[in-house]
Amino acid sequence: MLGRGLKTLSLLALIVLSAGWSLVFFYAPLDADQGFVQKIFYLHVPLSILALLGFMAGGIFAIQYLRTGKNDFDLKSYTSIHMSMIFGVAVLVTGSIWAKASWGKWWVWDEPTLVSFLIVFLLYVAYMPLRFSIEDRDTRARVSSVFAITAGVFVPLNFLAVRLAESLVHPRVLSATGGSMPGSMRLTFIVCLIGVGLLYASLWKLELTGKNATNKLERLRRALERSPLQTGSQEHRVDQSKIVTTTGER
Repeated sequence: MLGRGLKTLSLLALIVLSAGWSLVFFYAPLDADQGFVQKIFYLHVPLSILALLGFMAGGIFAIQYLRTGKNDFDLKSYTSIHMSMIFGVAVLVTGSIWAKASWGKWWVWDEPTLVSFLIVFLLYVAYMPLRFSIEDRDTRARVSSVFAITAGVFVPLNFLAVRLAESLVHPRVLSATGGSMPGSMRLTFIVCLIGVGLLYASLWKLELTGKNATNKLERLRRALERSPLQTGSQEHRVDQSKIVTTTGER
């Protein structure tokens, strides 16, 4: 069921991303200040938006798990956070490349936007060892859900705090300068954002489908181990061993 529509979603993501990057290189004008290097904006910003939205989605799914106790919501929460962490790595890499090209430095520690995203990312890095250090499935799901909710609330609060901060380095693309972006840049950005969003959804659905299949196989294996047929076979092997032992004693 979960895999249904995955092929269509993936194809749509490929089409929109291709269209977006065609606009990036052949339609959107060069930035007057940064030139060609500014085009990484069309990848860096959508990745960061989807990463943060995915972190918050993980918290929402965690709330649903605590309300219903259904393991599907726990798995959706984990998959959202895991996928956002992958996107987060891409955000940090593309951001460093952009910073080096624009500012001559790979990182600027006094810039709140950069540091705040790093803090959020490191916060969720702690989620993985916490989750996999707990063996009991129900306890792991509950503890992970509480962590995901707490961290998910921190994401928008952190975002608002950064927006209220005075920054002298990092541009406010979607606020201070976003309103004056040329229409061609704005259209290109929107198409790229939709494309990255579809990519995120495709990868999330793919991972979720794979993990559900793995869980079903594990439940089937456990059911077969507890089945009467398996038990009977074990008892039969025990009886045979007793016969062999008795025969040997004679």
